[in-house]
Amino acid sequence: MTNIVEARALEKSYGNFKALDGVDLTIATGAISGLIGPNGAGKTTTLKSLIGLCDVEGELMVAGRDPRVARHKLMEDVCFIADVGILPKWLNVSQVIDYVDAVHPRFDRRKAEKFLSTTEIPKNKRIKNLSKGMVTQLHLALVMSIEVQLLVLDEPTLGLDIIYRKEFYDRLLNDFYDGNRTIIISTHQVEEIETLLSHLIFINKGKIVLDTLMTDLENTYTEVFVAADKFQQADALNPIHIRELLGKKSYTFEAVARAQLETLGELHTPSVADLFVAKMKEDRHG
Repeated sequence: MTNIVEARALEKSYGNFKALDGVDLTIATGAISGLIGPNGAGKTTTLKSLIGLCDVEGELMVAGRDPRVARHKLMEDVCFIADVGILPKWLNVSQVIDYVDAVHPRFDRRKAEKFLSTTEIPKNKRIKNLSKGMVTQLHLALVMSIEVQLLVLDEPTLGLDIIYRKEFYDRLLNDFYDGNRTIIISTHQVEEIETLLSHLIFINKGKIVLDTLMTDLENTYTEVFVAADKFQQADALNPIHIRELLGKKSYTFEAVARAQLETLGELHTPSVADLFVAKMKEDRHG
């Protein structure tokens, strides 16, 4: 399977609000894709449509199945971590592990217990008595221990401090990702996932505003720190974003040859966070 996700012209409305407005999306098998957007942009609706939790109009195939009609079979190959993991509060940790082991044929109990052994979560403690961070860690341990083709993460480290967030993404690469599985991550903590990604998607107002391989960023986008005597020259090249920085201005350009920009100042490839701000402001004024 070349592409694990193929979506064309996805539409979804809630009353008069259009959550998805003609979304086209292709995600290659083995990619680590970041789906980034402001609040209300359509991120969660997109993710839920991929796993059959949200009915949408348009063409949609995930892992070779249409989630709208084959969700039960699809969930054998897909796992989803929502921003709020709901676990049965009356069970203790060991009982939750027993339950998942009994109902999911692809659950690796050994892997889950190995993950939990590095935490401070007591196995005999009830879910309702765990901290929010512990509940999040437990949920991650369970889902990451299911052998699937596609892992969909919606704000997966919400409630974790920076140490546990870093540990989670390290484990994601070392213990889950094998080059063949696919991961889709939606998060506001863009800086923390930038180095993981192979594929970047920006969504705003229900539309895809950027869809690129990370390896193509350098060839398409350039950030230049420009001194005051060259502002006019930089303005003439139609930057997509300008911000003031330490007495200079930072200009972000799209599809402008670096040879044209070298005389303006110091060239960089913009970070994902800076590019996100630039594209959102461009979209706002477009």
